[in-house]
Amino acid sequence: MSSSIYSSKILLFGEYSIILNSFGFAIPYPLYNGSLKLNAVNNDKDSNKKILEFIEYLKINGKNLSLDWLKINRDTTNGLFFKSNIPQGYGLGSSGALVAAFYDRYAKKKISRNDKLTKNKLQKLKNIFSEMESYFHGESSGVDPLNCYLGSPILIKSQNEIHITKIPDQKILGYGGIFILDSGNSSDTFSLVSLFYKKMEDENFSLMMKNQFMKYSKVCINEFINGDFNSLFKSVKILSEITLNNFQPMIPKKFIKLWKKGLSTNDYILKLCGSGGGGFLLGFTLDITKTFEILKDYKKEIIYKF
Repeated sequence: MSSSIYSSKILLFGEYSIILNSFGFAIPYPLYNGSLKLNAVNNDKDSNKKILEFIEYLKINGKNLSLDWLKINRDTTNGLFFKSNIPQGYGLGSSGALVAAFYDRYAKKKISRNDKLTKNKLQKLKNIFSEMESYFHGESSGVDPLNCYLGSPILIKSQNEIHITKIPDQKILGYGGIFILDSGNSSDTFSLVSLFYKKMEDENFSLMMKNQFMKYSKVCINEFINGDFNSLFKSVKILSEITLNNFQPMIPKKFIKLWKKGLSTNDYILKLCGSGGGGFLLGFTLDITKTFEILKDYKKEIIYKF
């Protein structure tokens, strides 16, 4: 069986704000990826079981989807599974990559990645992916599988306005960069999003989201796209402080001290990667060498250099 490979994604900016119909920015991260395979062996049985459960969900809840059920049934009989190195519960879109792969292989009259993707086609894809991925998260925006499917940076301006965009070329010999920091634990997106909605019932928190968090998320996105990395570092610091003061349950407890240290020294700045609670944290630095020496005891990876 020939199946395309789908990369993971990283939501650089917009965690929680895209839920409120505001700005977000996501990029593909090909180091982690996955593809559909047949003939599952012992190590693949868990993936096979999860796909079968996902298929049962689609039979009941995917009434608006046009899927090739003959092909699906044939493949499930032959041990269909998702071969992936994307860590689950780490904010990298493991379910998004699976949904993208499933749509690509089994959708009838699918919108191809090679089509000229108009605003209407992008919105239709996002809606389809939202319906499919809701099995995994309870309520999905559809952005993760869309990013995994297209393999391109995506600028989200609202639920109904999404653009494929470009990012500044990396400077391989650059001093600064963006990295991911492994918390060592997975997270539960569903429970964290539920907590967020509960916090939104508080008027002060709601105002903070509108007047501070969403504002600086948008500023960071514009500065990143424009390649203004010195300004970006300052804006990310403000966003990090807002997060520390208002989203502390979403920050892994053992990293709060490290988070504060970065803010006080300016050696690095940490922010949430997705919903938080575990998985990866995002880091920003103007001096990668110095920062990685400071964080030498932690597992980390550079995702972008500037």
